[in-house]
Amino acid sequence: MSFAPGSIIATNTGRQIPFETMMADLSTVTVIYIGESHTNAEHHEIQLKILTSLHNRFPGLAVGMEMFDRTYQPQLDVWSDGKMDENQFLKKVHWYANWRYHYALYRPILQFVKANHLPLIGLNLPFHIPPKISIGGIASLSDEEKRHLPGAIDFTDVEHRGYLQKIYSHHRIPGRDDFEAFYEAQCAWEDTMAETIARHSPTGKMAVLVGNGHIFRKFGIPNRAFNRFPADYRTVYPAEAGGDIEPTAADYIWVTAPANTLRIPHQKRIEADTE
Repeated sequence: MSFAPGSIIATNTGRQIPFETMMADLSTVTVIYIGESHTNAEHHEIQLKILTSLHNRFPGLAVGMEMFDRTYQPQLDVWSDGKMDENQFLKKVHWYANWRYHYALYRPILQFVKANHLPLIGLNLPFHIPPKISIGGIASLSDEEKRHLPGAIDFTDVEHRGYLQKIYSHHRIPGRDDFEAFYEAQCAWEDTMAETIARHSPTGKMAVLVGNGHIFRKFGIPNRAFNRFPADYRTVYPAEAGGDIEPTAADYIWVTAPANTLRIPHQKRIEADTE
């Protein structure tokens, strides 16, 4: 069955539903994961629409973002307090050294966070660490670098491993021919974000903005966060019309226009990005 752009499909029934029906359900859980393809402008519009609706219901909503690592939390707090201008913010969080995707894609979301003084939570590992793991494994890190790793890293999920093996086989990079090191990097990356989410789950509702690959079938971040702190959650997966997406991808699939992408050159990070 095919659906037109703008359709929201509840995967438990396979039926199209209104936005407000989805929001009524999202309002019942603690963590709401909203995926993205990083350069797709429409995906970020969807994220903002859901954030706005959640904030109207829950003024204390926190926003967790893959785009910042945990060491920048002091700067994110100042931004949320409205005490930093945009130019300072981009410099203080080293946006174009770390995330590197064009800020215009994320600006409306971050301005919304600032205007409403929403807690903004950096989820990620420092961005220089996953590429090092993908080359030499966790054992190759210095003691200082290991300090940033989560308390536990799960390498045992067979489905997760199989999913990443397919990605690895299609995105081979010269000099990175060790799948086990690649997998260690991915698990360290996702377990760090899961750990951060779990730490904040007891404090109230959180919306999490991450690449689609991190929420696909829930084994990347959502299940790992739940295993640390069993807070109810839902996943929303924006997907471009014209492709195939399996019903197990997420709780909700939001169909977007094909290739609605803001094509601004950016320097891609060298580790695999499972959007």
